[in-house]
Amino acid sequence: MSKAFTRESDDAPEQMESLSKASLLPAGAKNLMTNDGAGRLREELTWLSEGKRREVLALPDGGEKQHRLLKLDQRIRVLQNILLSAEIVPPLSQPVDEVRFGARVAVRRRNGEVATYRIVGVDETEFYDEAASWISPIAQALLGAQVGQRVVFHFPSGHEELEITGIEY
Repeated sequence: MSKAFTRESDDAPEQMESLSKASLLPAGAKNLMTNDGAGRLREELTWLSEGKRREVLALPDGGEKQHRLLKLDQRIRVLQNILLSAEIVPPLSQPVDEVRFGARVAVRRRNGEVATYRIVGVDETEFYDEAASWISPIAQALLGAQVGQRVVFHFPSGHEELEITGIEY
């Protein structure tokens, strides 16, 4: 095909998706994070910057190498930005009887089912099976509650009262 029939954008490098999505933190919100979560992100950053990058640089030159480097560098930048804006919330040194950031909260639903939520930062929810970002609706319903208290939560299926049965830090 003649060059006259191609767009300039066809010659431009393809826009690459990052290895992981950027932060979901709303504009203007504090980037609260647990010390454990920040540590895990630092470990990932070190591994990508030192180990994985070296591995990719050792590949033969070509499009695949460039593609992988671009994705890797995007993730490294995302992690750097997350960590730069992170406000580490220190773990509580004494027992607290109220749900706060970093708490693992057990709740009993109306049907008797018990669920557990760990309230953590937006960028560390992937590290815990029971994680709920501190800005999520469930965390917002639980924050400030005490053991024995009931809070109303609006599930997609409707409103339900949740009883706080335990709080751990």
